Amino acid sequence: MEAKELGVTGAFVFTPEVFGDERGLFVSPFQGEAFARSTGRPLFPVSQLSCSRSREGVARGVHFTRTPPGTAKYVYCAGGRALDIVVDLREGSPTFGRSDTVVLDPVDCRAVYFPVGVGHAFVALEDDTVMAYTLSGGYVPENELALSLFDPELALPVPEGVRPVVSARDREAPTLAEVRAAGLLPGYEECRRIEDALTATRGAGA
Repeated sequence: MEAKELGVTGAFVFTPEVFGDERGLFVSPFQGEAFARSTGRPLFPVSQLSCSRSREGVARGVHFTRTPPGTAKYVYCAGGRALDIVVDLREGSPTFGRSDTVVLDPVDCRAVYFPVGVGHAFVALEDDTVMAYTLSGGYVPENELALSLFDPELALPVPEGVRPVVSARDREAPTLAEVRAAGLLPGYEECRRIEDALTATRGAGA
């Protein structure tokens, strides 16, 4: 498995080897040894597995979790094709406000790791795009936050020619400046402490 750190500190894209023959293919989108070697930590304790299915043009995000408690994510595309977007929302981070993108699909089977405090969005590039999430925390509605995918300050790369289909929540989401003024952005050092605690728990239970 190949690993590469993205333009957001602590976020990685993983590209596994895909084994294919006349029957189809076999692939392991997550591999613990490669993850630990690249990130310097074991995977967090898994609290929830989730998936979404979207038609072409659907955009979800930018989503992040109130910190604390914070949530780390490991995301891959099990069907269709998506432009996955990583956004650094951690105040004090050396890459605060920066973003990066990865095209995810079930051909190359790439996966993306989102550290605590890093925002996630994606745009479905095909019908029946299925995104699979491994999460360090369970869903708690009051802790789930969003900011606008269309914030000009972030200048996120929504593909040309796509008319994004978004939920009412995402359509009305505040800008980065508004979220910052409300005191809702996570702090970089606090996010790192939470990740340290998560992976220490994982290591103790392994």
